[in-house]
Amino acid sequence: MKKFTKLFLLPLTLVISSQTFANDSFTFGLGAGTLYSGLGINVGMQSKTDLKYISAGCVSYSSIYGETCGVGAGWITTDIFDFQTSKHGASFYVGIVGRKYANFDHKAIYGAGLGYHYFFRGLGNSGANIGFTITAGNGRDDIAMGGMLQLGYQF
Repeated sequence: MKKFTKLFLLPLTLVISSQTFANDSFTFGLGAGTLYSGLGINVGMQSKTDLKYISAGCVSYSSIYGETCGVGAGWITTDIFDFQTSKHGASFYVGIVGRKYANFDHKAIYGAGLGYHYFFRGLGNSGANIGFTITAGNGRDDIAMGGMLQLGYQF
């Protein structure tokens, strides 16, 4: 019975996962902002109405202390706005949001953010994008609030 279950579940898993991503396409991007974890890159799964991504980038660089880099993940959807185009998107982001100084060293601040993004050619197409994200993270002694502007290109 266990062999039958394993033989049945493996193909079922592959079919379900391929159907889930049938309308999605692979995308990557370069730029600055939460979509790129600072100045960096992202990779993700993109449909006409949403983008799920992971990103890696740097939020600061100093010739004395070096760079402060990190990773993040997020989701952008255009279904929230009642427009006929998919150019306006709302996002949720979790990852690096800034830096803090601790004992003459830079440390990454990880947190979360909510943002707005504008895709010039629509979310489902390659093109430039701009946006702004309000962020919050664990600062030095309390919660650090801030924001990140975004400018980038999704391929």
